[in-house]
Amino acid sequence: MRRIAAILFDGFEMLDMFGPLQMFGMLSDDFQIVTVAEAAGPVRASRGPEVVAERSFADGAAYELLLVPGGFGTRDQIENPVLLDWLCQASAQAEIVTSVCTGSALLAKAGVLDGLSATTNKRAFDWVAAQSDQVTWRKKARWVEDGRFFTSSGVSAGIDMSLAVIARLCGEEAAENAAIWAEYSANRDSENDPFSLSGET
Repeated sequence: MRRIAAILFDGFEMLDMFGPLQMFGMLSDDFQIVTVAEAAGPVRASRGPEVVAERSFADGAAYELLLVPGGFGTRDQIENPVLLDWLCQASAQAEIVTSVCTGSALLAKAGVLDGLSATTNKRAFDWVAAQSDQVTWRKKARWVEDGRFFTSSGVSAGIDMSLAVIARLCGEEAAENAAIWAEYSANRDSENDPFSLSGET
């Protein structure tokens, strides 16, 4: 049983978070989902509802997987030392670290993507890339896997990324079954990026 820290902050993007969690949740014998934020309690998503953070950063718990969503809230969190310090410490202990959309900006700012390749949402690409020149930013990628770090492009791409993580940890059949159970037409090719612009690499 691997514990996933689903990281919440004000203004997180809902599908960034719940798309991947739906896939992991299909394998409840393999993954336990825990919502974590700077402070336990309600956290408002970028487009409406509040979600309850079960744990706080100060709890000191270790997690096998991290899921960092994007959303407009990343613009504020990029200057939050509490979040960035926690990401640095938690990433050092995690087996797998993932981000969706502009969540990679937070990982980059925390320094945990130094020397690695990563991607992000195309519409926010320049802003995210400006957070660190120590990362090789890839514009044309549905998601990027570099060692134990998985970063995905915009919003729905996180679902495909999560299936790649499931395939790595639990096998291809488990990933295929999760997509079938969800009636989701998965893109299993990280290089198949229908939202990249012509000529992008």
